[in-house]
Amino acid sequence: MRDPLSVLTDAFTAFLFGKVETTRLPVRTSTGQAQAVYLPTAAPGLGDSGVIIGREVYSGKGYIYDPFQLYGQQLPAPHWLVLGESGNGKSALEKTYVLRQLRFRDRQVVVLDAQGEDGVGEWNLIAQALGITPIRLDPTAALNHGIRLNPLDPSITTTGQLALLRTIIEVAMGHGLDERAGFALKVAHAYVNETIVERQPVLTDIVEQLRHPEPESAEAMNVAIDDVRAWGLDVALVLDRLVDGDLRGMFDGPTTVGIDLDAPLIVFDLSHIDRNSIAMPILMAIVGVWLEHTWIRPDRKKRIFLVEEAWHIINSPFVAQLFQRLLKFGRRLGLSFVAVVHHLSDVVDGAAAKEAAAILKMASTRTIYAQKADEARSTGRVLGLPRWAVEIIPTLTPGIAVWDVNGNVQVVKHLVTETERPLVFTDRAMTESSADHLAADDALHAAELEQEQRAAAFMEQHLADLDGSSESTVA
Repeated sequence: MRDPLSVLTDAFTAFLFGKVETTRLPVRTSTGQAQAVYLPTAAPGLGDSGVIIGREVYSGKGYIYDPFQLYGQQLPAPHWLVLGESGNGKSALEKTYVLRQLRFRDRQVVVLDAQGEDGVGEWNLIAQALGITPIRLDPTAALNHGIRLNPLDPSITTTGQLALLRTIIEVAMGHGLDERAGFALKVAHAYVNETIVERQPVLTDIVEQLRHPEPESAEAMNVAIDDVRAWGLDVALVLDRLVDGDLRGMFDGPTTVGIDLDAPLIVFDLSHIDRNSIAMPILMAIVGVWLEHTWIRPDRKKRIFLVEEAWHIINSPFVAQLFQRLLKFGRRLGLSFVAVVHHLSDVVDGAAAKEAAAILKMASTRTIYAQKADEARSTGRVLGLPRWAVEIIPTLTPGIAVWDVNGNVQVVKHLVTETERPLVFTDRAMTESSADHLAADDALHAAELEQEQRAAAFMEQHLADLDGSSESTVA
């Protein structure tokens, strides 16, 4: 029972101001109108058109990304940089992304597969599932009629051939060609193209011409023939490595007949090449230019060029310049370049810092998996990430990454379907080494799957409840 003072106070207030306490009746409204009561708690997504990646961690919304759909509206360029230490899910993300992109009929993908397991590249399972035979570049196999790519293939323009020869030589020598060596190479290349017409010119022809230049090439510059021969000697020795050295067989003959450049997926298997040798950037340069002139065409197809171990490209000034030119095709011919790198410090502190900065600037999409705190801070400074994103990068668990799509920064959990799972995970050498590890992995996967199924069932029931009633009561 209320005390007399309260009763007296209420009576006096009612006498002066009228009755202030009212009974609030329920308001009946539709669910569409009621949703405005709840303010948004997560950043907006990237739209609902494209390839689904997973779900945004903080809001639980589906996360959909497609550079071709976003280009021109939210993305100034369709190129993508993926960063993170091994074992955090970079490989699974790349593979599911490609598999999901290939469901669109106007997509085509080239993969430079630099990692291997069980004697083959890690993309071998996906290639087999799609009925694709990888292009395996292997010096040993090449000697037994294996795959060859000819830097002097007639499908490559004369200018492109000369640029490729210079890049190969500069990568191998570790410095640029001086004017005299460049002149010797130019006249040798011009002579070979002019005189050999009944077959494809090959590197052996260039080496032979450098060793024995024609007198006309010396007379044109009013120099002695011995000088021209001396200028081209170092160039000849470098190219001889591709003809008769440890890389012989892969580039010293006509391009192998039957390489299907119209297949939806083209995999270059580089797993038999030492990733830390000078051979890898040379291979990257040859394959890059060969694709530029034989694969990229104005046919309205959307093309994806995915490069594993991409620091081999970005860390070499000469190869980086070549690929920088290739990236410019993104706007004109619909090419999306995907570079996969373990540590950004591998490239920004390397010999090609200037070229690396230019390539990074072209990559409007950045996906960063877990890194150590120092590396995360360095990455954040270079990429301009917000402070909160830098702080959580070291705490990320496998499969979760920070996505920065032209300033739209979100934390995303990548989801892998049961169909994709046996094709995309590449840690069999570790997981199969112990039955205990297998059992633990299966138990963890089962728990995660059960959690996902419960969440899906809850959402389905929730949506069914909403559909069953077009109105709700808000007190």
